[in-house]
Amino acid sequence: MKQLHTTLLLLLAFPLSIIAQDLKGTDAIPLDSNVKIGKLSNGLTYYIRKNSKPENKVDLRLVVNAGSILESDEQLGLAHFMEHMNFNGTKSFPKNKLVDYLQSIGVKFGQHLNAYTSFDETVYFLPIPSDSPTKLENGFKIIEDWAFNANLTPEEIDKERGVVLEEYRLGLGADKRMEERYLPKMMYNSHYADRLPIGKKEILEKFTYDKLVSFYKDWYRPNLMSVIVVGDIDVAQMEQKIKDHFGSYKNPKNERPRTVYEVPNHNETFVCVESDKEASDVQVQLLYKDAGMPKKAVTVGDYRNDLIKGLFTGMLNNRLEELTHSPTPPFIYGFSYHGGTWARTKEGYQSFAMTQEDKQLEALKVLVTENERAKKYGFTQNELDRAKADVLANYEKSFNEKDKTNSDSFVGEYQRNFLEKEVIPGITWEFETTKKMLPSIQLLDVNSLIKNYVKNDNRVVVFTGPEKEGLKKVTEQEVLKVLNITDADITPYKEEATAKSLLRNEVKSGSIVKKEANDKIGTTTLFLSNGAKVTYKKTDFKNDEILMEGISFGGSNLYSNENAKKVQFANGGLTEAGFSGLKQTDIDKFMSGKIAMSRPYISNITEGFRGNATPKDLEYLFQMTYAYMTDLNFDKDAFESYKQKQSGFFKNLSSQPNVYFQQEFYGYLMKENPRFLGIFPNDKTWAETDYLLAYNKYKERFANAGDFEFFFVGNVDDKVMEELSAKYLASLPSTTTKEKAVDLGYRMLKGDLKKTVNKGSDAKSNVTIMYYGDAEYSPKEAITMQALGEVLTIKLIEELRENESGVYGISARGSMSKVPNGGYNFSIGFPCGPENTDKLVTSALNELQKIIDKGPEDKDVAKFKEAELLEFKKNSKENKFWMSNFTKAYTNGISADEVLKTEENINAVSAKDIQNVAQKYLTKDKVIGILLPEAK
Repeated sequence: MKQLHTTLLLLLAFPLSIIAQDLKGTDAIPLDSNVKIGKLSNGLTYYIRKNSKPENKVDLRLVVNAGSILESDEQLGLAHFMEHMNFNGTKSFPKNKLVDYLQSIGVKFGQHLNAYTSFDETVYFLPIPSDSPTKLENGFKIIEDWAFNANLTPEEIDKERGVVLEEYRLGLGADKRMEERYLPKMMYNSHYADRLPIGKKEILEKFTYDKLVSFYKDWYRPNLMSVIVVGDIDVAQMEQKIKDHFGSYKNPKNERPRTVYEVPNHNETFVCVESDKEASDVQVQLLYKDAGMPKKAVTVGDYRNDLIKGLFTGMLNNRLEELTHSPTPPFIYGFSYHGGTWARTKEGYQSFAMTQEDKQLEALKVLVTENERAKKYGFTQNELDRAKADVLANYEKSFNEKDKTNSDSFVGEYQRNFLEKEVIPGITWEFETTKKMLPSIQLLDVNSLIKNYVKNDNRVVVFTGPEKEGLKKVTEQEVLKVLNITDADITPYKEEATAKSLLRNEVKSGSIVKKEANDKIGTTTLFLSNGAKVTYKKTDFKNDEILMEGISFGGSNLYSNENAKKVQFANGGLTEAGFSGLKQTDIDKFMSGKIAMSRPYISNITEGFRGNATPKDLEYLFQMTYAYMTDLNFDKDAFESYKQKQSGFFKNLSSQPNVYFQQEFYGYLMKENPRFLGIFPNDKTWAETDYLLAYNKYKERFANAGDFEFFFVGNVDDKVMEELSAKYLASLPSTTTKEKAVDLGYRMLKGDLKKTVNKGSDAKSNVTIMYYGDAEYSPKEAITMQALGEVLTIKLIEELRENESGVYGISARGSMSKVPNGGYNFSIGFPCGPENTDKLVTSALNELQKIIDKGPEDKDVAKFKEAELLEFKKNSKENKFWMSNFTKAYTNGISADEVLKTEENINAVSAKDIQNVAQKYLTKDKVIGILLPEAK
């Protein structure tokens, strides 16, 4: 026995000392040699990496290791306010010239140019073109000014108060009210409990200017900053620019210490059961806070521990996911993990579930039980093998894309390295190390983790949900009783046999009868023996990605009105039954370590598939498509599970004022459409849903492969595409019938209409202005309508946000459609204060009227063109862009070659064209929808 015990101890110690052949647990994790890291004499840290995806672009990021946690009691909200001020003018770009300049080089405010403030940091994003020395120089001027040269004049500060208060208003509601009640227990006795970044309304309204200036001077200093530069650039040149722009700045002589605030431990279990009349989600959170500070990975042994943690998380969450497929699911979804909390200085083991309104205790019991099951019995070898396969597959995909990774991914990594000391060894080291380490990780390594996570102290439980008549509120005693369940009745996890194949029926291959190439856009089309077509485009945008869509005209518009209403909300649940006699859980287990998926859908005018795969796993995508078309399961229990989860999710959604407004507004506009049942289902529609009818209609829709065209984009191989298409697609059943998109003739109400909806207790409103109607589709007018939306957005931001300080965000969008009917749609939307709705509606319509009367300014048209051309150049190097182009061309009945005219079409848009479209479509009837709070 003694010898056996000694041997066991040696085996347990072995992975820590000699982890895998040439890896030693005490070795330091290396630094990726592809990133240049440096520090200026003033303490500013910089990261630079050359990366050519996307081409001719660079991501600049200014990271300030200071957020709301450093505010004094008189400064609550000013870290975030300071972030706003940096967009309101700087030394080199006063007032609105900053946004104006960036728009002129194709950078959109909000979409590209952005920032955020959290408890511990403030981060500014500036993606710009790198094809011009002037643009690069100005980009560095901007982030230099953000860091040290903001214009904090009383005039600009007072103008921005209204905008920040509108953002504050946006956050009001049930979630904020409940959060304010549970956060003091979640972050018990810590500074984090009363330093939410948005701040306090009364301080935002009345703070004196010196409070903002002092925050800027105290915390925006070189030794708390990092500048990150990743993109299509020269590293040496960028390093020199950082030195030139940031090297001369000094830290304050008597600088304030950058205090790190800890979260104190507590022996108690805190229980918060919060409810609100406007709450729509029913949630359960269970948190076991760690006693100590987070331990960062530094050594190879630490890296191995993180891998073990990832395997544990994957296995436990697979079990929770499996439970959601049961006939009576305990929650809509649930997950557990060990990681960060609200505070950078505190991590913990956390379990979460979204459930039905009367199932919070049941959901908590399941989360606790699964934790205890893992603690008592651990996991099975098959579970570990599947988890290892998944981890390795994901690392392999990332490794295969190492030279095709977007710059923003690297920027995020380097930001975390600066702020949180996350290691950055690079994907090559991570993949190779993971391959070597995984075989050495045993069940004992994983099973021991949870014993350190789950304990009786430092524990917090939070329930949030609706407050309404007839719904019993859970008590603290009931929660504590669930937490204290014993493991006596807990049995080991039962492992089911894993499927051997995705298909149970023999596939009899068809053939390819013709092949055509389109050299203009680099596509090949295969004409299959059953009438189906396969069009594919080989790209080098990604090494390990293939996208697929299959599409056929038809859809639910071919159903009778009565049948359409019976299946409308059932269609989404049909795939829950699985295929080939396999349940969804069986399919998930079989697909461990494989990256491929295909999902069918039925829309109003089409039915089809969407999927993706790695080249290695492409055949599984074909097999799934074949199975869904020929062998979908019929499973009442699976559908009932889906219905319960959907019902739980939607049941209280209309308690949210904005959702209630959408429901009432579109219910009003669609009241003459006999098929319209609401924007989401209720108890009545669920009761009238017919699963069997939906299943039979599905089989009808997918019975004829000859009416389908399948599109593939990515790293495809000609021979493989031909073999798989002939085997799995050409063999599908078909007829000679060709269907078309059907226009049923139903439209939203027309006229000069106004609908006001009163909902909610907070002083917040929402405005929607819409113009729509039938029109003959014109490609020229379609892009011009889009341009109208973009140039009007620029003017709306300038007037309603910058000049009037009346909104936080506002946008206008225009589009045209061709199928099933030609039409136009234009909308303006914004949230605001109830007292300002009429004034702001007038202001918005005035800005539109200026374009109708005089046309847009040439500089705004130029901004639209520059942004669109940059987006096109970037997007045309993405697989999803080409997939979208193919499916749009199919739907609209045009050649996919039309995409080659995109730049020409953008450049052809003129101010006069925009004015003409505005005059043609936006001087007729309009609909205004306004959400106002309920009268008190």
